[in-house]
Amino acid sequence: MQPVVLGPNQPPTFYRGQGRIGSFRGEGAADRPEDWVASTTSRFGLEPSGLTVLDGGETLLAAVQADPVGWVGSDVADTGVLVKLLDAGQRLPLHVHPTRDFARGHLGSPYGKTEAWLVLEAERDALVHLGFSRDVAAEELAGWVAVQDVAAMLAATNRVPVRPGDAILCPAGTPHAIGEGILLLEVQEPTDLSVLLEWEGFTAGPPEATLGLSVEEAMGCVDRSACGPARLEELRTASPGSLLPAEADAFFRMDELAPGTVPAGFAVLVVTAGEGLLVGGWGSTALARGTTIVVPAGAGPYSLSGSAGVVRCRAGVR
Repeated sequence: MQPVVLGPNQPPTFYRGQGRIGSFRGEGAADRPEDWVASTTSRFGLEPSGLTVLDGGETLLAAVQADPVGWVGSDVADTGVLVKLLDAGQRLPLHVHPTRDFARGHLGSPYGKTEAWLVLEAERDALVHLGFSRDVAAEELAGWVAVQDVAAMLAATNRVPVRPGDAILCPAGTPHAIGEGILLLEVQEPTDLSVLLEWEGFTAGPPEATLGLSVEEAMGCVDRSACGPARLEELRTASPGSLLPAEADAFFRMDELAPGTVPAGFAVLVVTAGEGLLVGGWGSTALARGTTIVVPAGAGPYSLSGSAGVVRCRAGVR
């Protein structure tokens, strides 16, 4: 087996981009705000949209199911991770993702959607909204959502400035919104589960905005407790050898590869800058800014050389 260089995989979505993915990836990328990299995940309720298709027409999901040991090094046919490029051409709506417990109990999914962001590009004064800055009562949140009082909702969030190179963990349950003018690399649990607190101008509203659940039931996945300065700092503090805090390890891992030998194992690689080579038993694979690659476990160990900045995304510790 050998690494596979992937073309763009850009399912339609409900917000605007600004062409940053095309600029980052080069020719072939559409003017859409998301690129689902090495995806074995479908858009919620819209299967098979979102799945990565390999050369020859087979989906990556089908390939993994046919040879799980070769692809992920296990007899469990599950990559355990979804990677995206996300281009926010407008502020995304304030929304939240279910935890694993909520997803198991209400949506029949073993995964929730904890995610993390690595900022690749950001306009001056770019920011994200992350968590509530104070405790919010259930009745207060319900009132905001019922009348779509977006100003009140956003006023209760933390406004976190971001710049290229910032990495932030967003645990499931945390209300958040990516601000306009940001290109980021996102690693997440392999689902498409989002509950919108804000939907006017984005979708028609419930039940589409609430995963088919009632608004009352969907609001049960929201962490309404204050996310204070100390907690925000924790979400931005990388652990040794990682771009992310240690608490991310249970869900996924994201690190930047240094030149040298890389052990065998399933991984999704995104080249963020420069040029280089991956060299292994299969031969060599050229790297340049915007290249995305899926590496099967069966490809064996490989080495990285050159000036390429390569971010590796993998499943969490199982």
